[in-house]
Amino acid sequence: MSKKKEQKFEQLLLRLEEISTLLESDDIGLEDSVKLYEEGIELSRECYSILANAELKVTELKKQLDSEFDKLEE
Repeated sequence: MSKKKEQKFEQLLLRLEEISTLLESDDIGLEDSVKLYEEGIELSRECYSILANAELKVTELKKQLDSEFDKLEE
């Protein structure tokens, strides 16, 4: 994961934590709770996308490495 994506991912997680804390508090009304919940869902989707892309990259790198090792063994 690039430094920029890693920072973005970390920022998304921090905001999700903030939202979670706000939703757990009694100081927020229903309308604001729904808005925060919607924001949290969107942030979760972004996080999932970043993680899925990172997983794909790791899988591709592992295949390349395995292929290189197979060539060395021949």
